[in-house]
Amino acid sequence: MIKAVLFDLDGTLLDTSKDLGGALNALLVAQGLEPLSDDVTRKEVSNGANALVKLGFGDNLSAQQHAQYREALLNHYLAHIADHTFAFEGISELITQLAAAGIAWGIVTNKPALYTEALMAHFSFASPPICVISPEHVKIAKPHPEGILLGCQQAQCMPSEAVYIGDHDRDIQAGNNAGTTTIAVGYGFTQSPTCHKGWNADYTVDHAREIWPIIEHLNA
Repeated sequence: MIKAVLFDLDGTLLDTSKDLGGALNALLVAQGLEPLSDDVTRKEVSNGANALVKLGFGDNLSAQQHAQYREALLNHYLAHIADHTFAFEGISELITQLAAAGIAWGIVTNKPALYTEALMAHFSFASPPICVISPEHVKIAKPHPEGILLGCQQAQCMPSEAVYIGDHDRDIQAGNNAGTTTIAVGYGFTQSPTCHKGWNADYTVDHAREIWPIIEHLNA
């Protein structure tokens, strides 16, 4: 029986792309540069602030410049963390279904706790998360399985009784290494519409509405 469903955050539970991309674009405009389109920034936001700075300014920044731009980007993001962020279509309904079935849910993310906690304060679902695991809570972040194992511990279930859902191959690696059932989603921040099908997940979906039937099947 599945007792807990654990989610990656950015690109799986919430669409944070416009606020993360907006933070980069605010920085670019402040430096007299042209902003980037959502399509360009969306593919990079899962890789974090360093990757966004590199996307916007290239590889030729000094370490000091890179650090300054990264700090400015993160400060802007924190100040505007939920201006345009929303739960992916089908997620609220999914959590309602999990709550009705008595299945716990939680978050295991590589997003630092400062931003994760600030973001989640703007959202409420049918039931609260049983755990919210950020890199500060573990020694090694994903794709290491430590965060997922901690999430299972807090949900009081075995990894074999849990599902981990993510939109990046490191999520699926982490879930597989932890011993959970894994679901790779194609609706998030993937590099291509089909790349999630090659990550060796137990299941793949293209819409969050496809997740609940998998849970039902596993518990049949």
